[in-house]
Amino acid sequence: MTKPESAVYDYDVVISGASLAGSAAATLLARRGVRVALLERRSDPAAYKVLCTHSLTANAYPVLEELGLVPELEKAGAVRNEARWHTRWGWIHPKAAPAGPALPYGYNVRRSTLDPLIRSRAAETPGVDLLLGHQVTGLIREAGRTVGVRASTPQGEREIRARLVVGADGKDSAVAKFADVPSQEYENTRFGYLAHFRDLPLRDGIAHTWFLEPDMAYAFPNDDGVTVVAVVPDKKWLPAFRADLEGSFLSFVRDLPEAPPIDSAERVTKIIGMVDHPLRSRRPTAPGVALIGDAALTSDPLWGVGCGWALESAKWLAEAIAPAATGTGDLDRSLAAYARGHRRRLTGHQKLAIDFAKARPFNPVERLIFSAAARDESLARHMHLFASRLIGPLRFLNPVVMAKAWVVNLRHRGA
Repeated sequence: MTKPESAVYDYDVVISGASLAGSAAATLLARRGVRVALLERRSDPAAYKVLCTHSLTANAYPVLEELGLVPELEKAGAVRNEARWHTRWGWIHPKAAPAGPALPYGYNVRRSTLDPLIRSRAAETPGVDLLLGHQVTGLIREAGRTVGVRASTPQGEREIRARLVVGADGKDSAVAKFADVPSQEYENTRFGYLAHFRDLPLRDGIAHTWFLEPDMAYAFPNDDGVTVVAVVPDKKWLPAFRADLEGSFLSFVRDLPEAPPIDSAERVTKIIGMVDHPLRSRRPTAPGVALIGDAALTSDPLWGVGCGWALESAKWLAEAIAPAATGTGDLDRSLAAYARGHRRRLTGHQKLAIDFAKARPFNPVERLIFSAAARDESLARHMHLFASRLIGPLRFLNPVVMAKAWVVNLRHRGA
């Protein structure tokens, strides 16, 4: 049962984490009349996440539009993320149909640009109090449900009470831990390293991804002429790779098909990475608690979907719980609706990511679809919709698409 309305709250909702998911949720909730405390453990309002694909897939565009960030991203030089993908059958390059609409797009933009933008948008929204230097150290529990947080602040310990506590605090969510939310973890048998380069030309000026079966790599052009280059090899190569990190990284990129001319570009950051990045799935709600972004579901970073899902989950939560968060509805029922929607939209995607994280070659279905998409423009567009997370696995692999892929490949062999 939702806590009786005789209770006294400091805010309607307290959010832990003022990165993409938290800032978006705070803004969208406040616009719906919710009083929000947005807590950020770091004290710098311009703080940003360093280790990231720096990609907002097209599914995030409606959220960016609702937040009013599209003009600012365009002004900041964010790059619309058109892409081409290398496979053993050739390049897949989705293009709009001659008489059709433009392909949906998101943006490639560095987090050093994006994070301060979205955080300042939250801070300037009436109804949001951005509390920097506030780190959640525990939850306030009464009668089996969460009714607030304890936080370490520059002025000392503080309690903040709210109808709902939202964990937007990443894959190692403290809120999820304190609320005893169960978690399922899946091994990722690839590791990854990335670096930023300035003035690195790419064919057609668009993003490149290499499916090397099982190794992966990508190069994403970002704002200010900076390109993020990442390599994601099988962990069996890890000892040799780490023995000479810079040499291994550069050699890997040089050996890519149609490799970007990395030696003529200026590297502007260190080579950074993560050896262990398991995939995690958590139940997205508990009594008085909701999880969004990576706190609810951490997928494989090689797909570049984390930022988009962070923004989408923030919107799903705001739409589901805003009336109840102000005390005019049943909060538990609203949280259940959010949890159902979250599972329905993302479970299928996560299952495919978990399977592919085993660092295996393409399976027969993937060989069929990828080879046909390299040979047929309509199938390439269909792959773009899935890679952009605008359609789910069932629609992506529906019988009509599978049949067309067979026909395309049979015609190719006949020719």
